[in-house]
Amino acid sequence: MASTAVSSHIHALQAKHAELDQRLHQELARPIPDTATTQALKKQKLRLKEEIVRY
Repeated sequence: MASTAVSSHIHALQAKHAELDQRLHQELARPIPDTATTQALKKQKLRLKEEIVRY
């Protein structure tokens, strides 16, 4: 990939990661957080982080 395309892709991944982080914090702030939802959000965040690190 060209440098600008890679940079743009990384930026998009970081934005998605930040959005998932916000959703996770909102879920954990609930009186009774849904365990399945929090686990799914954590897995998605981890996949994105691993993809970002590859670049």
